[in-house]
Amino acid sequence: MTMRKILTICSLLMLVVSVQAGKPWENGLLRVSDNQRYLQFENGQPFFWQGETGWLLPERLDRAEAEWYLQRCREAGYNVVQIQVIDGVPAYNIYGQPSNIDGWNFTGINRKGVYGYWDHLDYIINLAEQNGIYIGMVCIWGGLVKDGKLSVEEAKKYGTFLANRYKDKPNIIWFMGGDIQGDIKPEVWNALATTIKSIDKKHLMTYHPRGRYTSAKWWAKAPWMDFHTFQSGHRKYGQRMGNADYPIPDDTEEDNWMYVDSTWAYKPIKPVLDAEPSYEDIPMGLHDKNEARWQAWDVRRYAYWSVFAGSCGHTYGHNAIMQMLKPGYPTSYGDAGDVKTWYQGLNDPGFNQMKYLKQLMLSLPYFERIPDQSIIQENGKQYDRLIATRGNDYLLVYNYTSRVMKLDLTKISGDKKNVWWMSAGTGKLRYLGEFDSKVLTFRMHKQGAGIEDGVLIAIDQSKDYLQKDQTQISDMSLSGKVRDLNE
Repeated sequence: MTMRKILTICSLLMLVVSVQAGKPWENGLLRVSDNQRYLQFENGQPFFWQGETGWLLPERLDRAEAEWYLQRCREAGYNVVQIQVIDGVPAYNIYGQPSNIDGWNFTGINRKGVYGYWDHLDYIINLAEQNGIYIGMVCIWGGLVKDGKLSVEEAKKYGTFLANRYKDKPNIIWFMGGDIQGDIKPEVWNALATTIKSIDKKHLMTYHPRGRYTSAKWWAKAPWMDFHTFQSGHRKYGQRMGNADYPIPDDTEEDNWMYVDSTWAYKPIKPVLDAEPSYEDIPMGLHDKNEARWQAWDVRRYAYWSVFAGSCGHTYGHNAIMQMLKPGYPTSYGDAGDVKTWYQGLNDPGFNQMKYLKQLMLSLPYFERIPDQSIIQENGKQYDRLIATRGNDYLLVYNYTSRVMKLDLTKISGDKKNVWWMSAGTGKLRYLGEFDSKVLTFRMHKQGAGIEDGVLIAIDQSKDYLQKDQTQISDMSLSGKVRDLNE
């Protein structure tokens, strides 16, 4: 056999593997679900947002690093990576190329023989596409707008450039804002958003607010707002830090579940998710490097609390990864890149545990799911708070402290219920047995010291969403199993 034939066969095999693996957008464009609470594709398949925070990806990673990072994101189950498109005016990338070579005039941005700032961003977006990952494009960080670096007319020019450059890419989700209240220069955000939307009719758009705010506070009725996000922030219980205008009650700082209801209090109802919770390995409260660090069990708790409260997904973050820390780069929070690099952060447990939440959500009928705290009898507060969600024939209860649970199994169909315990840290399943449909008490016996958070799963005995001998939650996004998730 000639080398040409061998290469042809290899190419065909790679093509087959690629087609079998598929890409999310092969299900059509993303849109809001009919019940206005979730995201889905045009063909009706659900889209569970499993986001990763890569804010400085365009500025700090070279081509090889970006390829490695996005490959690792895919392997860990992430389907969205949130980035800062520019973090300065101009911003500079690792190759020393500026984002703005002629102010906000982009007519000469593509220079022959120059691998410019936007060429590198194109490369990153193409890499993400190859890995089946959406790029959440935070167009410009909020502080730059607050400082007057982008006017209304400049926003129109910038929005025109961005929309025309990326409107035909399948893996774009637009973000206005960037850690800023929506009442600061709202005319700029409106100009940028409406300009992009007037050109790009395909992609969803949202707003990234300041910590402890929801975007619905300012943009509930904005025609360009497709879904909401909130930033639950990085503070621990009681860490008020002297803010006079603190927008939430004291001692609720970690209760990110409360933002879902507070967002849905605004009308019309739209999907919502936590786009910036506490990051793994970042100091509590951000600004004191001597504070304790948020751990993997903390980021798991934020994820399950938010999703079980009704979020359409969740975004994880890591201190070193979001800054793309490496030797020679300063840090804003805690250690510099000579202590922990971004690529070391990829091996931290929290980064690799988020996938179990997505797998669980996609293993069960999706769009009928609602939050339902009436399942829980005698609930606790703060870390002892149980949180429940259910469909018609299944229920899930997240338990952070392994506390005793008194649960009403009559809230779902079936005279008998099969019950499992899923470890949030490993995705491992343990079948607990068959139970009558009534109020029952469950005692979770810890296997060792430390946090052993997890989910109690109860399913109508007549349903086969899980098998009794199943020991691991299945990856429904890659299994190729065909099923109707509205069943």
